[in-house]
Amino acid sequence: QVQLVESGGGLVQPGGSLRVSCTTSGFNFSTYAMDWVRQAPGKGLEWVSRIFSSGKPGYADSVKGRFTISRDNAKNTLYLQMNSLKPEDTAVYYCRRMGFPDRGQGTQVTVSS
Repeated sequence: QVQLVESGGGLVQPGGSLRVSCTTSGFNFSTYAMDWVRQAPGKGLEWVSRIFSSGKPGYADSVKGRFTISRDNAKNTLYLQMNSLKPEDTAVYYCRRMGFPDRGQGTQVTVSS
């Protein structure tokens, strides 16, 4: 059974940093490309970042240069380091396998002074 558990969200001031994590189980993590997506209040899902099994990353223009995606295959865990956070980054952040709809419960990130 595939499980995805996001954690690490919280309240942070504009300009601050936060790292969210996604612990996975039930599939061969190292062989999958993984995505971070987010959903802001009243809006649809927005793709944020992707990391391929090779480690090659990709980013949405809205987060490029501020966010860094990484993975630890030994721990079956995906990370998203978020720097220079803006109020418009406020959302629930989810991880998922590329091409699959299932995701975890998400972790809330709120950027506010």
